[in-house]
Amino acid sequence: MISESKFIRMVDEHTIEVSLPNQMGYERIAMACSASFAKIVGFLPERIEDLKTAVSEACLNAMEHGNLNRLDKRVLVSMNYKDNVFSVSVLDQGEGMHESPQNLEDPDIEKKIENLQTPRGLGIFLIKQLVDQVEFNQISDEGHMVRMVLRLTG
Repeated sequence: MISESKFIRMVDEHTIEVSLPNQMGYERIAMACSASFAKIVGFLPERIEDLKTAVSEACLNAMEHGNLNRLDKRVLVSMNYKDNVFSVSVLDQGEGMHESPQNLEDPDIEKKIENLQTPRGLGIFLIKQLVDQVEFNQISDEGHMVRMVLRLTG
């Protein structure tokens, strides 16, 4: 097993970065790190659970859809807390989404619960429900980024 310390870097007093291999399961490192950071800065336990779920979904989407499950790719998760705002950016090495998730219709939850539709496609819906603000399809030289914001006072 690889040590977590090889993945985590404190950039400054407000920012932590986690570099993950593009393999399912490693999203748990980003979840744990973001949860610990949020607890330190004063988030309530239920809000931390929202954060963990959103981070997990964003990482899994980055691995599967952004990096297309390629093991030679990585996912970079950057967490920042300043002025009561906790932001998490998840960067993959893909080309971004062809359609903006803001324009996608929300899934029919009732049909998914009743197994009338596949459970796939809930990640973006969950992220949008659990965070105060989300930006999809942020393209940079490094790849595609999703940025999520949670406010301590929100």
